[in-house]
Order: sequence, then structure tokens, then C-alpha cells
Amino acid sequence: MSLLTVEHLTIRFGGLVAVDDVSFAAADRKITAIIGPNGAGKTTVFNCLTGFYKPDVGRMMLSKDGQEWLLERMEGFRISQQAGVARTFQNIRLFPKMTVLENLLVAQHNVLQAASGFSIAGLLGLNSYRTAERAAIELARHWLDRVGMVHLANDEAGSLPYGAQRRLEIARAMCTGPRLLCLDEPAAGLNPAESAALAALVRRIRDEDGVAILLIEHDMSVVMEISDRIVVLDHGRKIAEGTPDQVRDDPEVIRAYLGAAEDEVAS
Repeated sequence: MSLLTVEHLTIRFGGLVAVDDVSFAAADRKITAIIGPNGAGKTTVFNCLTGFYKPDVGRMMLSKDGQEWLLERMEGFRISQQAGVARTFQNIRLFPKMTVLENLLVAQHNVLQAASGFSIAGLLGLNSYRTAERAAIELARHWLDRVGMVHLANDEAGSLPYGAQRRLEIARAMCTGPRLLCLDEPAAGLNPAESAALAALVRRIRDEDGVAILLIEHDMSVVMEISDRIVVLDHGRKIAEGTPDQVRDDPEVIRAYLGAAEDEVAS
């Protein structure tokens, strides 16, 4: 069952068509990867889904439990708050001077702000706010445990090794309680052991938490290992879609990645 349906997504920057009439669906509780060479339009699709860009044409509908959200009509912060779309970035965007725990509490600021009555209950230390604060800390510690970082809770996020910062970004996104988790090159810069650990974490989020995952990744070993379905872009257009096995053997995909001539691919 589709959680996310994207239809005829198109966005232009001046004379450049960055995404050209792209349609695909991402199933609930599944991992859908978007792959393609550099400049294929992958991150632009993410930026449309999360409200950083507004598409020129197209519909992006998230639907679950009888509710529907048309993402192209929503402000960016409402896409996260109401539709439950969370993301990480290709370039890490933690708060480096905050502790690991504080980074996860910041992710829950909407809940804490509402519980505080927009500061009044927090300033007065009312029970409603203290209860919400304890729940936020408990959720943060839960995700620190899930990513193996409880012992680093009081360390500054900027002091962590690169691989740990990647895991912390995923934990922070999960603290928002997303329906759809968008991961933008989470394995970038990781060594093979760290990539394998990250792939295992992403699978557990799908299997244990029932969260749909949309993944951009250049590490094909990670993509082929964990993806349920793959969408391939090239120069802003979709050139293939299917299971990992189907995509791996698709002539258009081989041509896009290897630059092989048509007769060479056919042979």
C-alpha cells in the first residue's frame, strides 16, 4: 500500500529543468531508494517533498490511516509537524555545541512547546510540562540506546566521530515520530563496517518501527542490500523503477551509470 504518491513532479530553475515529469510511489513500511548519477535530481526531489522547494507542476500526496496530505500545498514546517515527514541531509546538520541528548530534545520542541503553554507552564514548572519533559528525555534515551550512543549523551555533538554523527542525525529524525523518513546519502563518508552498521539500523527502523523510508544513496552495496524498491533518475527524468534485481539488469540504468553505447549494452 502506497504511503507516498508522487505524480508528474516537475521543477525548473530558470532554463534548467531539474526534475522532469517524475512519478513514483513509496510503500508503507518499505525502503524505497532513489538513485542516479550526480546531477540526476535526487536531492531536488527530497527538497520538494520536505518543502524547501515548491514544484512547478505535480502532486505529492502522503496518505495513511484514512488521512491525506498534499505536500505541495503545505508550508515546510507543516510537512514535518502534520504529515510526519522527517529527513537527514547529505551534509550533517547537527547542533555541534549542544550535547548529544540536547540535539534529540530539540527535535521534540513542538511537543515540549505545546506542553509548556508556549513558555508559561514551563516557567511555572507545572506538572503537565514536567511530564512532557520526562517523556521527551525518555524518548531521546531510547533512540540513543537504539543507535548505541547512550554513553555519549553528555558529549558535544560536534566532538563525535563522523559515523556517530550520522547515526545521531537518524536518531534525531526518529524523535519526531515520522511516518516517512527521508535519508539523503546517510552512508556518505563511512567506511565499510560503518556502512554495514548503518544499513542494519535502517532495516531495523523499517522492520521494528514500521516507518517507511525514502533513501538517496551512492553506495550501491547499501542500496541493493536494503531496498525493497528502487527508482532511478538521470538528468531529471525517471529511467527505471523496480526491485533491486530488475534495476541492476536494466539497460537504461547500465547506460546512465557506465556511459555505454546502446549497441554495447545490448550485446
